Amino acid sequence: MTQRGELVWCPDPAHVLTTRLAQFTGSRNYPKLHKWSVESPEEFWAKVWEFCGVIGERDDRVIERLTNADDLALEFISTRFFPDSKLSVVENLLAKSGDSEALVAIDESGNRTSRTWDELRNRVASFAGALDQLGVVAGDRVVAWLPNGIEAVETMLAAASLGAVFSSCSPDFGAQGVLDRFNQIAPKVLVATDTYIYGGKRFDCLERLAIIRAGLPTLTATLIVSSPSAPYIAANGCDEYESFIASGALHPVAPRRFGFDHPWYVLYSSGTTGAPKCIVHRTGGVLLQHLKEHQLHCDIRDGDRVMYFTTTGWMMWNWLVSVLASGATAVLYDGSPSFPMTRLFDIAESEKLTLLGTSAKFIDSARKSDIAPISTHNLKTLRTICSTGSPLAPEGFSWVYSAVATNIHLASISGGTDICACFVGGDPTSAVYAGEIQRAGLGMASDVADEFGNSLHDKPDIAGELVCRQPFPSVPLGFWGDGTIGLPDPQKPGPKFRAAYFDRFSGVWAQGDFASWTLNEGIAIHGRSDTTLNPGGVRIGTAEIYRVVEQHEDVLESLVFGQDHDNDVRIVLAVRLATNVTLTNELVAELKLRIRAACTPRHVPAIIIAVADLPRTRSNKLVELAVADAVNGRPVRNIESIANPEAIYAIVEALN
Repeated sequence: MTQRGELVWCPDPAHVLTTRLAQFTGSRNYPKLHKWSVESPEEFWAKVWEFCGVIGERDDRVIERLTNADDLALEFISTRFFPDSKLSVVENLLAKSGDSEALVAIDESGNRTSRTWDELRNRVASFAGALDQLGVVAGDRVVAWLPNGIEAVETMLAAASLGAVFSSCSPDFGAQGVLDRFNQIAPKVLVATDTYIYGGKRFDCLERLAIIRAGLPTLTATLIVSSPSAPYIAANGCDEYESFIASGALHPVAPRRFGFDHPWYVLYSSGTTGAPKCIVHRTGGVLLQHLKEHQLHCDIRDGDRVMYFTTTGWMMWNWLVSVLASGATAVLYDGSPSFPMTRLFDIAESEKLTLLGTSAKFIDSARKSDIAPISTHNLKTLRTICSTGSPLAPEGFSWVYSAVATNIHLASISGGTDICACFVGGDPTSAVYAGEIQRAGLGMASDVADEFGNSLHDKPDIAGELVCRQPFPSVPLGFWGDGTIGLPDPQKPGPKFRAAYFDRFSGVWAQGDFASWTLNEGIAIHGRSDTTLNPGGVRIGTAEIYRVVEQHEDVLESLVFGQDHDNDVRIVLAVRLATNVTLTNELVAELKLRIRAACTPRHVPAIIIAVADLPRTRSNKLVELAVADAVNGRPVRNIESIANPEAIYAIVEALN
């Protein structure tokens, strides 16, 4: 079994010199570069703006701080970057011209469409013109209930051209889940699909769309995207997408520039209570973070071809689309990543991808299958594989290097919807160690803190809270409607926003992840700190248990959670087993023995149950919190974000 911290890859020294990061660093190595980036943030972020080629009106002031020793949270939240500067994200994302491909979209049935840079620019200008004629102005909300295709990107760019705020959900969300999100922000325009395909099945959306439209009284227009083989006929107050864009062709609108902190996106937290929280993100801050992460951490260059498997309901969609600002082609895939299991690698070969992004769960599923792309696919153009969504186990690292490619940068990254960016990520100039994220992000004062807020940097392998000790450009403006009507005011942060990130430690952003520093100056993520187990007062991250259990050939997937019992917490492990395997006493004993041997006696579950399926979000993340709530008699939080809620109640029933 691969051990955490085991060396799995070293970059070729000749290649290192050609990376964007090496060109940016000059004579500094990464630790020195990171130290400089957090100790001299004005110099660092100014250099990122210049090096990454940001287009805009940049003033001399880089950071404006509000000093308030009595309110450190306010001081953190209200810090502004480039406060006197203006830019347009559309100008930056569409800076390139010509007839090469800017966007490629592939669906599960194999249909492929594309837009050149010139085509995309012209269509966005026409789309913005049509929205302008409709009366859409800066600050209005334009929302998309769309698959991961070209239309979602065009909608976002057209909205941003006018300064409208964009938000999206994937079409696998139910009507109530969409309304829980969009209804809070009162959108003016909805762009929706009439159908989508997943797992070999076609799903009709029109019945749910009628419910969604009825629940959004602020809409002035609904645009329908349909298949070319079955075009939508405008009816019931809806307009056909292509016809609407064409209506703006005579009055195209060029992108307009706005302040660095102008709102760009609304993303949604999974929520701890009530409806999902609407996180309002700054235009310039998110753009600058994405440029830094793409070019410096992931070595994305002009002419590269990048695909991240995602839906429009996950922040990685926003991250993916921003590669356009580096002159790279964004390849969009909509459908199941495992239909067949080689699908993502098929696309990597046919589209000559230079970066492929996916989830740790997918890598683990691929590892347990019989595929070996290194033997079946030509992946010579692929330089980087990114993984996020959950901790990537050491075995996932070794599988990539043995079964996918031997000379590739595997960048495990971690951040969140909360910042639409990363706290920790890859370093293409340094070694990769199994089970570890290579580095704290540049310009991010990322750290691990003990219960008193003290740094654990000099205590590797001691777990604590993942924090960020200094402001950064993509700190959200706040939550929509949190202490205000509509857009938040970062000078007066709302109570929910404060509580979400600053209640744990004064003046320090706490992300809610359970992490530790490593001997290699990397970070290991152990799971969410609010789902960490606490039997007998000993804190245990769930990732350690998953790693051991899912090594067993009879276990396909597992989910672990805490159940209140006898004034303590007992660990319950739910497993989804391979076909024709049953949970015998012998298998239970073997799993417990493995956990005890690899972890500690404290990690050993009190109960192990077998279930037909495990509950997960629509972006395929397992939902430990929802299960813990249900088995402990609490209301299940944000049930509409869960793709298969029946799996939760099956677990509850199995425990009764």
